[in-house]
Amino acid sequence: MSNFTTTFKGELIGKNLWKVFEPFEYHVGSYPSNEVITVPVGYITDFASVPRVFWPLISPIDNHAKAGALHDFLYTEGKHTRKECDKIFKEALIVLETKPWKVWCMYKFCRWFGWWKWYKERQLEKEEQQ
Repeated sequence: MSNFTTTFKGELIGKNLWKVFEPFEYHVGSYPSNEVITVPVGYITDFASVPRVFWPLISPIDNHAKAGALHDFLYTEGKHTRKECDKIFKEALIVLETKPWKVWCMYKFCRWFGWWKWYKERQLEKEEQQ
């Protein structure tokens, strides 16, 4: 089974924004893995981009928060396809023992609506290259 090898250490720095103080790792696919993703110090996340109206059902900060930070980082980094990022997110949610109905909802919402965040990150990437 995949695994997070370190805990999240960070600080709330603004409205729903957290800054990573110590890097944390995720082993994709199995542990130990040939693919280890490291979320670096200084990375800023909102954990799970859940619209406020749904917070009573799925809080952005819950046992799945690290999976959300990992997913945010994957979208920002752009080294994987969007579909791969979403699959890694789903795997991480399961590793964190997120309730199956929440895994389904969060994964499906990423697949249906994550394109806007993905597109925004690619636009920022293009602007930085110019």
